[in-house]
Order: sequence, then C-alpha cells, then structure tokens
Amino acid sequence: MPLINNFDPWRSGLCTCPSKLTFNPYTGCDHQCLYCYATNYIPNFKEIHPKKNCLTLLRQEATKLNGQTLSLSNSSDPYPQIETSKKLTRQCLEILTQYNCKIQIITKSNIVTRDNDLLSKIPTTVALTITTDNETIAQILEPNAPTPNNRIRAAQVLQKAGIPVSIRIDPLIPHLNDQPQKLIKTLADIGIKHITCSTYKAKPDNWNRLYHVLPKMMEQLKPLYFMNGEKIGGSTLLSSSYRYKLLKNIRETVLAQGMQFGICREALPGLSTAACDGSWLMPKWSD
Repeated sequence: MPLINNFDPWRSGLCTCPSKLTFNPYTGCDHQCLYCYATNYIPNFKEIHPKKNCLTLLRQEATKLNGQTLSLSNSSDPYPQIETSKKLTRQCLEILTQYNCKIQIITKSNIVTRDNDLLSKIPTTVALTITTDNETIAQILEPNAPTPNNRIRAAQVLQKAGIPVSIRIDPLIPHLNDQPQKLIKTLADIGIKHITCSTYKAKPDNWNRLYHVLPKMMEQLKPLYFMNGEKIGGSTLLSSSYRYKLLKNIRETVLAQGMQFGICREALPGLSTAACDGSWLMPKWSD
C-alpha cells in the first residue's frame, strides 16, 4: 500500500479542500482529545506507531511528486511527543525538501517550530488547531495536547520565521467553546490571516467520552443533536440552521478583524471566503 495517497478521507461532498496528497508518518495520536473522530475508524488510536518502512517508502514515492501539495497529517498528528526523540517527521521533511512539492502541516503541537529551518526551504503552510483559549476547558477536552498559550506562541514563532499559519478553531461545541471572539482578536493581533471552524460531529465513541467527563453539558446537548439535529456522513450534527447561525456569527467576527474564513465539512456553501484549509496562504516558489 502506498505511503502517499490522494486526500479524500470521507469520500463525500462534505470535504471542500482543494486537491492535494497526504500521508501520516505515525499511526495513532497521544493528545487523547475527547472529541477525536479518528478513534472511530483507527483501532487503538491512542497507541502511537511509526509507519512501517516510512523513510524508505517516502524516498521512493517522493521522486514522483510534481508540484503537488502534500499534507502532513490528516489523521494522526505528525508531532506526537515521541517526535522530540524519534524525529521521524523531521526526517520526512528532510527528504521532501529535496523534491518538487509544497507542504501543509496540520497539527496541535508546538513541536512544529523545531522544524522552521526545513519548512522555510519550500512553499509551506501550517494549520494549527487551537480549540479554545480557555486553559481549563482545553485541559478537559485535550488532556495531553500542548496548552493553548503554547500553541499561540508557536503560531507567533512560525509567522516570524516567514511560515504562514492558519488556525483551526475546531470543533465548536455549543455551551463550551462556541464564543471564540476573544481568541479571534488575539490571533488577529499576532498577524494570523485565516481562521477555519467546524462544529462538533457526534459519533458514539466521542459522544461517550464527552458524556463521561461532562455529563451535565452533554445532557443539554442531547436535544440539539438527537432531536433537532441531522445525520450526515455517518455523524450526527447540529441542525443546519443552528450551524449556519453559529458559523455566520464567527465569520462576521473574523472578517471584521481583516482575516479570511473557512468552514470544514458543514454542507453550508457560501460561508467560506477562502480555501477552507488555508492553503491560499502558500508562498509561491521563489525564482
């Protein structure tokens, strides 16, 4: 099975990302986010394993790249804690910078700043997830991920190194992190140009994890999801009218701060003002 594949994780019209390739240096993730979707289709997701023969395969497959955007990673974060010693993602980047491609990093980790020297060599963007700027809520939702403040600082460091950053405020959970206006202002102040948002999409496993930790809040959400919500692509979502109002309000805040806005897998055309994954920020090849 090839290491590099076309990005089409859900095989549905919900995904509005521009055409690109993707691969994951690791299988599994140690952030242990309660809302994680990948646990629904990757067994033992909290156990991290480097991809077998990753570097050998990448050296072979990278020779076929022809200017495409290559996304790391869309299932497993490319910067788990073991990356600080394993340096598998860094070795992958060392290979990729020798070939004709553009790189998009998708991560929750501030470890990404370690690789500024490599990311500066070819057209690159980093999509950094900051679900909330509330440290207490973040500790509940993402117990092993870097703190929001550390991620905000990472965004500053990347931008200072000339690597454009988009921020994912994702997933938005009603009554918990659905009023990110203060975070948006903070991000605008440090020079972020793009925000992407999406709402929480309930699946049995992530709902049960959230319910176990936040039972009162999840009781409040039950009617919003299971009485008034809708089934799309194997998940239960808030109603389209609820999602539209929530995302439109955030869109207005983002645009008022001079940034571009995108939504992810919402089936609500017309809300995004730029490519949903922030890839429009990608620098051009220098002559």
